[in-house]
Amino acid sequence: MDTLSYKTQYATPQTVEKKWLVIDAEGQILGRLCSQIALILRGKHKASYSPHVDCGDNVIVINADKIRLTGKKWTAKSHVWYTGHPGGQRSLTMTALMQRDPRRPVELAVKRMLPKNKLGNAIYRSLKVYAGATHPHEAQSPVEYKLKYDSKA
Repeated sequence: MDTLSYKTQYATPQTVEKKWLVIDAEGQILGRLCSQIALILRGKHKASYSPHVDCGDNVIVINADKIRLTGKKWTAKSHVWYTGHPGGQRSLTMTALMQRDPRRPVELAVKRMLPKNKLGNAIYRSLKVYAGATHPHEAQSPVEYKLKYDSKA
């Protein structure tokens, strides 16, 4: 048998098939939800996964305003950023961040779980987060996705 005749097949941007998935975040714990979303966006759930190609699916998250946090994270956990000016470090608690923009905690958590490079930025653009139960992506005929860990059950 000639073992040199076997070729390893890698995913390329032309061969990747991206599906549209809808995930309902109502009652889900933030970190557990976002880690599964990051895996789907990256494409690690597919047999054709290649680390150097955006082979993940497009994900629509609805009801982002109804996520859960455990313990005292609503008041103790804070989002910190820097404006670029001297003395420009700012922070918000999770409660204040949810009041300002209820989509932001999910977006930030997922973005920080993705690679910090051009590929990570391209993957992040496949995420759409909405605070309510409706979304404008019906034309893409998205499929309801059942999470592997469901904290509602």
